[in-house]
Amino acid sequence: MDDIIESLIYILGLTLIRYFAIAGIAFVLIYYGLSRALAKSKIQSRVLKKKVIFKEILHSSQSAVVFSVISILILYTPLKQYTFVYDNIDDYPLWWIIISVALSLVIHDTYFYWMHRLLHHKKIYRHTHVIHHKSTNPSPWSSYSFHVLEAIPEGLILLVLVFILPLHIISISLFTVVGLMINVYGHLGYEIAPKSFRKTKLFNIVNTSVHHNMHHSRFIGNYGLYFRFWDKMMKTEIPDYEKQYDLIQSKRFNND
Repeated sequence: MDDIIESLIYILGLTLIRYFAIAGIAFVLIYYGLSRALAKSKIQSRVLKKKVIFKEILHSSQSAVVFSVISILILYTPLKQYTFVYDNIDDYPLWWIIISVALSLVIHDTYFYWMHRLLHHKKIYRHTHVIHHKSTNPSPWSSYSFHVLEAIPEGLILLVLVFILPLHIISISLFTVVGLMINVYGHLGYEIAPKSFRKTKLFNIVNTSVHHNMHHSRFIGNYGLYFRFWDKMMKTEIPDYEKQYDLIQSKRFNND
């Protein structure tokens, strides 16, 4: 039992460090270091309130505890023997690390889309997801800002993944880091995609900061996390998303 508690403290510490490092660096860099240079990249004109940031950090810390408990259940309890988690990195080719992370992101996006839509059900929303939507003008600190009852299904994606994919601890770590980085970009409050991105095929596949920001300001539509696939298929993408994206980019680049 002592070993599990020590492991929980260790993983909780890593989870918090990851959150404060990735969200914190993005926040300081964008909202202070580059705030003037990126003034035209701001998606919403409203000023970010400090009391909102404080609440986001508080809820995110609670979410970190939930995520850490789930990680402990997977890695340090008898449950592990029923998963596909492997310890010997030589059990699979090294290239599988990259493939497994990519597949994890695709699976997570599907999981998140349907979970997210469920959380918006009127009988569930006011008890859970409403906390995340208090951040109508999101910032990097919003990325883990969930009600504790929402943090559980948010974190359970890891349990789903280890039961369907062989994952080394390196893959799990990379998945959580990459996932958080994309999540922080989605909540950034600024659009930083390059001008050329609009004309690439990737624009029709992946989400942007504008895409998720519109979900926070309008409370409906744009439910996807990483990709536009499910929103397009289920016709839940906000109809004027591309128009709003183009407006932001036009302002940024002065129609050059």
